[in-house]
Amino acid sequence: MTDAAPVHPVDAVPPVRHLAALGLQHVLAMYAGAVAVPLIVGGAMRLPPADLAYLITADLLVCGVATLVQCVGVWRFGVRLPIMQGCTFAAVSPMVLIGTEGGGLPAIYGSVIVAGLAIMLLAPVFGRLLRFFPPLVTGTVILIIGLSLLPVAGNWAAGGVGAKDFGAPRHLALAVFVLLVVLGVQRFAPVFLSRIAVLIGIVVGLAVAVPLGFTDFGGVGDADWLGISTPFHFGAPTFEVSAIVSMLVVALVTMTETTGDLIAVGGMTGRKVEPRTLADGLRADGFSTVLGGVFNTFPYTAYAQNVGLVGMTRVRSRWVVATAGGILVLLGLLPKLGAVVAAIPAPVLGGAGLVMFGTVAASGLRTLARVGFQDNHNLTVVAVSVAVGLLPVGVPTVYAKFPDWFQTVMNSGISAGCLTAIALNLLFNHLPSRAGSAVAGVPDPGGLPAGGVQESVEKPREEAV
Repeated sequence: MTDAAPVHPVDAVPPVRHLAALGLQHVLAMYAGAVAVPLIVGGAMRLPPADLAYLITADLLVCGVATLVQCVGVWRFGVRLPIMQGCTFAAVSPMVLIGTEGGGLPAIYGSVIVAGLAIMLLAPVFGRLLRFFPPLVTGTVILIIGLSLLPVAGNWAAGGVGAKDFGAPRHLALAVFVLLVVLGVQRFAPVFLSRIAVLIGIVVGLAVAVPLGFTDFGGVGDADWLGISTPFHFGAPTFEVSAIVSMLVVALVTMTETTGDLIAVGGMTGRKVEPRTLADGLRADGFSTVLGGVFNTFPYTAYAQNVGLVGMTRVRSRWVVATAGGILVLLGLLPKLGAVVAAIPAPVLGGAGLVMFGTVAASGLRTLARVGFQDNHNLTVVAVSVAVGLLPVGVPTVYAKFPDWFQTVMNSGISAGCLTAIALNLLFNHLPSRAGSAVAGVPDPGGLPAGGVQESVEKPREEAV
């Protein structure tokens, strides 16, 4: 009698008592980012508090459903990897413009629905482009994702953007305390506790923050016990051409970002992302975005901060993140519970974020360690891509004088760096650098041999020959 085939760690189901803790850890890692988009858009449109609360609960509900679809999978929808879904920040600027000058929330939701349908239609096309994401490109993109997220953790550690005492030493002290707790648990605690080091750090940080006056639970008493999002709560969607065009640009940006995130998680979990699975993941993104337009929220994408959590904890089960999706659904249906999570002070999240986002960057370096950098142009590809990707992170107004569509693409360091890495890899490794230099299967320096063997892209010239 033969033994059953071993279960891949991605498909393994941890014990129930572990699922809840590990899933909650993922929720806490992405919660601040998830509610930020509806807060920014609703605030720019000067919506009343009741409408803002409605946007947040609708967002959490669809976040949960989108995460479940992506992790569990339904037919050809879902990559079936530990991927957390949330509202994309790439759509914030266009949505604010549409909402304030181009037709309000109905015009936003009309453009979001069209963008979601476009993503579903384009998903197979993006799936075929996977061969243009060798380790040289994916490692660079993962590195850029981690580095571009570090300022987010820094802002949290300093008290959160807009805080009256932003940068106060007490904020940074609390963030450092949480960071030390996370590191201490990882180093000295038993294996299971080390896997929920971020959750323990946040809980301990919250316990310290409450008596020190960092938290305000006033919103918990004001929140409703039950909240149900209904389709088209703010009116039937309208379809404005200018709004749709800007949102289609956003769709291309989010597809590029999601592709990088899916490949990153595939590398961390040991389950390589194939063209078909990439298309399934992007198709789930499109479905979630359409769902967002119907249920009064916004475009969805894979969340990079949770990619870092997967790499840091080394917990690869997709059922852990599916549990997190179930928790988000509960938060969307129980606004009072969501208000409790929202009361976690920013410095607590900042201390945990420094570890998680740094882990993403380190994972990119680990991928690049497999790439050859001798006698080729790979170092140039990495250097320029990282520079272009971090330019809008370091200088947020660098593209302020450019057209809106250009800003939508390039203001996202992840999409700017990803597009640059793809373009430079094609330039240096897929095209002959000079006429007649690639002859009869002899590779051009840093390039492919005639006939196009992909593996030689990252090999030194001597190895390729």
